[in-house]
Amino acid sequence: MMRKSKYCIYPSGNEVASPRMVEALYTGCVPVLIKDHYAPPFSDVLNWKAFSVEIPNMKNILMGISSRQYIRMQRRGVTARRHFDVNLRPKRYDVFHMALHSIWLRRLNIRLHGVEDS
Repeated sequence: MMRKSKYCIYPSGNEVASPRMVEALYTGCVPVLIKDHYAPPFSDVLNWKAFSVEIPNMKNILMGISSRQYIRMQRRGVTARRHFDVNLRPKRYDVFHMALHSIWLRRLNIRLHGVEDS
């Protein structure tokens, strides 16, 4: 998955250097640092701004979401999570149904673009 990604989000934890950061660099991802006041490994030697993206105001962005908007998003997330349910026997709108529907839509989209291009 990381090999196909352009950017790899790096939510730093308690450790100074995480294997996720190293994996991101080895797979060719541009690391995205999302923690305020975080000193990445070897920051006294490496110019992290040259090969990573920092989102220093993540907290401000999240704090800017109103309570009303947050509750609406949370409710929609609760509604959407049924689409990720894995059932022994597929049920309507579960992950199996959604995967097939997604494939069908992609196939239809390819077919429509192919017709338009002719």
